[in-house]
Amino acid sequence: MTYDRLVCANCAAPVSEGRCPVCRANRERLQQENFLSGLNPMALIALLAVLVAAVALLAHQTV
Repeated sequence: MTYDRLVCANCAAPVSEGRCPVCRANRERLQQENFLSGLNPMALIALLAVLVAAVALLAHQTV
């Protein structure tokens, strides 16, 4: 979830503007949590495919 569409319950302003301490705290928290959720689904699928290929390659080399 992105914070650009969230509205603060404390000041009724968009959280992305950070008008009050509650907005700023939630904006900071959401920015820290958005590492993998910020990636689009195709990037996650590509990352998973690369990891599976690497594991398969390593398993094939050890046999």
